[in-house]
Amino acid sequence: MSLLKDQKIAVIYGGRSAEREVSLESGARVVQALKNKGYQVEAVDLYHEGPDQDVIKQLQAVAFDFAFIALHGGEGEDGRLQALLDLMDKPYTGSQPLASGFAMDKALTKRYWQGIGIPTPKYLCFSHKPDVAQINKEMTYPLIIKPSREGSTIGISKVDGPEGLAEALQDAQRYDSDILVEEFVTGPEFTIAVIGDRAWAPIGLKPSEEHVLYDYNAKYVANDTQYLLPCGLPFEREEELKDLALKAYQSLNCEDWGRVDVMMTDSGDFMVLEVNTSPGMTSHSLVPMAAAHEGVDYDELVEMIAQLGWRRAQGVK
Repeated sequence: MSLLKDQKIAVIYGGRSAEREVSLESGARVVQALKNKGYQVEAVDLYHEGPDQDVIKQLQAVAFDFAFIALHGGEGEDGRLQALLDLMDKPYTGSQPLASGFAMDKALTKRYWQGIGIPTPKYLCFSHKPDVAQINKEMTYPLIIKPSREGSTIGISKVDGPEGLAEALQDAQRYDSDILVEEFVTGPEFTIAVIGDRAWAPIGLKPSEEHVLYDYNAKYVANDTQYLLPCGLPFEREEELKDLALKAYQSLNCEDWGRVDVMMTDSGDFMVLEVNTSPGMTSHSLVPMAAAHEGVDYDELVEMIAQLGWRRAQGVK
């Protein structure tokens, strides 16, 4: 098997989604980590000339053998970039096009999980025009309103009653025509990093009272969000949570790495929210935090993810 250190790695980041700023930080940190580990690296800020840039020509102008995908949301996470790299015969980190697109579509994912018995909060999904009357009839407040195909909790709102529903729906529709309406789970939230075929220690998330939700500001701006590691669950329940996260991740045929978000109800039941196939790698990000708890520093984590993708491309498990 040829060695990854003999190859040129393109770190692809930036993009044109609402998560561009997060991706710029992730990409810069991944580039530096790979350089620190002695790899040949080419930084590729996708769409850096604007949203109409021809990215096929942009990628064709770069000499590289392998791609580390550090894009979040949009074409970096919904399978489009992965499909383009497949056409170029360039291997990459993370899940394949179908799995990426599946995981990115929260409504589609929840329908599938409901069918195979993976617990997820009660929901309705709408294309283009949400039915307010149906929401008020079938759902119980408080509700979470979110774009179906956006990440980093962008466009998400918590609605405590009918009076705030219209504004929340309108805000979510700024990011996606497909809207997910989900019953709010009042218990604690956890996130679980999956690297290779193993779920790592769950992180308990406790936003400040000011933020209430673990939203974009709580993730990337605020410094008062509490990250609980250990997460505070008894050992048996923590293992149960890890098993559920891995099952949800693998059910979508995800590969290499990802992150699974889970809520726990007041009665102690776990509910899977979503799987992220290209998680953040910033100073506030959760996968590096979980890795540090496992004794794996940031540079080692980046190398581990890159090697997983390269070995898979070489047909080595």
